[in-house]
Amino acid sequence: MKIKIFITGGTFDKEYNELDGKLFFKRTHLPEMLKLGRSRLKIDIVTLMMIDSLDMTDADRKIILENCKKTKEDKILITHGTDTMVETAKVLGNSVRDKTIILTGAMIPYKFGSSDGLFNLGSSLAFVQTLPHGVYISMNGKCFHWDNVRKNKHTGIFDEMNYPAHRAGHLIKTTSSPSTGED
Repeated sequence: MKIKIFITGGTFDKEYNELDGKLFFKRTHLPEMLKLGRSRLKIDIVTLMMIDSLDMTDADRKIILENCKKTKEDKILITHGTDTMVETAKVLGNSVRDKTIILTGAMIPYKFGSSDGLFNLGSSLAFVQTLPHGVYISMNGKCFHWDNVRKNKHTGIFDEMNYPAHRAGHLIKTTSSPSTGED
């Protein structure tokens, strides 16, 4: 089983310009991250674009959709900026039914050293291999179905909305809070 990874940019792949303090794109860090994580998976990486998701257009989402449809692999991971990840997941979720697609990203660039990107990548690779066909967002160890997720702009994390009862078996939930260990 080979996993297709589509790179679209986002904070995951941003670099920091020490002279002007701005973030920019140079190249994807995915091969380096997979090597660091000692991945032994069969993976094919394709860079579709390197943009901030706030700059992503409907035409960009169409490129992502068409590539997901035409690839022969049925396990797909997409690195994506977190600001509009939900919108892209919706486009894919409404159109692709015969593949497992995971979108993931990072809140802090990988090159900063304290990024959540490596953890999100590892979690997403596990989810894409084990979840049934569908479109999901994976962030910070949690996985959400595309039609039951939002980025909470107040907390900066992804959380679920009211989940339809008929899909409850497809949601992976955690039962404890990382800070207290309680429900």
